Order: sequence, then C-alpha cells, then structure tokens
Amino acid sequence: MVAPVLQTTLSSTIKGGNPAAESRLSSPLQDSGALNGFSHSDLTPVIGREYTGLQITDILKSENSDQILKDFAVTVSQRGVVFLRNQDVTPQQMREFGERLSRLSGCPDSSTLHIHPLTEESSELGDQISVISSTKQKKGGGLTHQLSDTSRFASVGWHSDISFEPVPSDYAMLKIHELPSTGGDTLWASGYEVYDRLSPAFAALLEGLTATHDAEFFHDEARRLGNPLREGERGSPLNFGGELRAVHPVVRTNPVTGWKSVYVNRGFTRRINGVTKDESDVILQYLFNLLTQNHDAQVRFKWSKNDIAIWDNRSTWHTATYDYTETRTGDRVCSLGEAPYYDSLSKSRRQALEEGA
Repeated sequence: MVAPVLQTTLSSTIKGGNPAAESRLSSPLQDSGALNGFSHSDLTPVIGREYTGLQITDILKSENSDQILKDFAVTVSQRGVVFLRNQDVTPQQMREFGERLSRLSGCPDSSTLHIHPLTEESSELGDQISVISSTKQKKGGGLTHQLSDTSRFASVGWHSDISFEPVPSDYAMLKIHELPSTGGDTLWASGYEVYDRLSPAFAALLEGLTATHDAEFFHDEARRLGNPLREGERGSPLNFGGELRAVHPVVRTNPVTGWKSVYVNRGFTRRINGVTKDESDVILQYLFNLLTQNHDAQVRFKWSKNDIAIWDNRSTWHTATYDYTETRTGDRVCSLGEAPYYDSLSKSRRQALEEGA
C-alpha cells in the first residue's frame, strides 16, 4: 500500500484539532488521472458527480487499486459526493472500501471505521455497518433525523455524520437496497459553497470560533430501542464513553483539498462558543439559512436499488426526504478521519479554483 505524505509538525497557523488524531497529510492530495478512463458527469456546478460503469468490486481488485482509491478520495472531497449506480457489493467489501479510502487519504493511524452508539451488539452485519431503516424510525429509533412535535420543517434533518464525536467521520458510503415506490430521495449541500457566500469580515469572525456538537438524544433513542448505548471505543481511542459531545472549529480545513468549509449542522450543533447565547442563535440560524435557502449549493439524488453514494462529511451536509410511507432500508459505513482543525493558510474552494490550485 502506498502511504500518503506524512505530516510531522503542525503549523502555528493551525487551530483546534487533537495531536493524537492529526491527518498524516502534509499537503493536499493531487489527482493523478487514474479515474480519467471512466465516464462521469457533474450533476451541478458545485457539488455531485456520477460515474457510469464503475464498480467498487473492480476498484478493489484492480492492480492499480491504491492509486485509484487515492484519486477517488480526491474526487469525493472536491465534488462533495459521488454516486455509483447498481453496485454488486457486500457489506464486507463496503467496509474494506471505506477503510482503504480513508487510510490512503491520510487518516490518523488511530482512526478506523466508526461504530455508531446505537449499533446493536453482535449485529448480523457487524459493528461497523449502520442499518438505515424507516421501519426502525417509525418505532422511535433509527440513525437519521425525523420531523418531530417541535418542527414541521423538513430542513431539521440536515446534518453531517457523527460530528458529536471528538474524531468525526471523513467519508461515508450508503447503499440503498430497499426503496419505496416513490420518494425517499437524499440531498447533499456543499460546505465549501456556504463558506464562499460569507463576507470576508464575517468569515474572519467565524474562523476564530468553535462550536459544541452533541447527540445526547441518542440516550433516549437507545432506551426506546431497548439496547444499551455503545460506550466503548467507537473507531478511535478518543471516541468513547456516554458523553456524546465534542467541540470543533466553526470553519474547518479539509486536508485532502486544503479548502475551507463551514462545519456546523442543525442535527448536532448546539452552541457557538465564546459569544452570548443570543449571538450564537443568530449566527447558527444565519448559517443554516445559507444552507437551506440556496438550492444552487445542493444536489438531490433519486435512488435506484443497489445504488451507492460516497461523500465527505467534513465539507457537506445531507438529509433524507421523509415523503414516503413504504419501507426504505440501506447499509452505511463511516470511516473516521482527523480531529477537525482550521488552518489560516488554507483557501476557499472558489479561490483555489480561480488560482488553479
């Protein structure tokens, strides 16, 4: 396996993060062109790409699989989310793909695949597969957000996976294998694009702030499901215990691209730190509005059976659409990356593309 360039020391311009969970990259990854032979189309100018005729199993057994996976990581991190149709892939192959994708793109040695706090012990598919189930949700459980008694806005579902952990997800992949006859799409939005819509003065303010993310509500869901919360190590030695809470920078640098992204989400972010509660509420609501009210920063995907989506949780948000009554199920794998950090020398997506970087 070809190892990425290792990062030996952190620059003084880097804020946040945990030295025990640093990215091993010393600079952004560069695309080698290993994917150029596969047909693809970009679904919007800023987010989403779909490949045609590309199978995960073919990538895994390719003689050039390490380089293809590294380029695949670059593509996912730049485009936010990549879609692959009609995949003949097992849960074990999904785990292998997710772990290698993360490893080859520089995740810390201590990071592996995430074990969700609500995953049942001795699950048939293994600890590292989260089952996304509409049937479970109707019983009060499940791993995605639902409309509740406090809101009738579908936008409450926007989130980035497991940002409540000290070491959250870098990449996630979801395979949908049971679909309703209509509805059940998923939307993704670009955190890079939301950052690019900030004024320079407001961006500078946010770059000096952190936010608290928590998922304490999972304790209630675990009780409703009748299963104990997973309090042991959840894919990183820093992710353990019953306090599902973490503090991360409001603006995060993606080490694979070197681009800045807004890193708060409606699902888990509770408070901007260092400002008053009133100021925190105003800032968060404005950032959430930038996400939900700019459809040109989003892509919507209509699933077919056995399709797979792979996305970068550091730089995107996503939400399901709860517009169906029939069963919808899928399997999800989340790899863990680095502890989030902000590098003041990093660039916005727009700036990097304009400079050809």
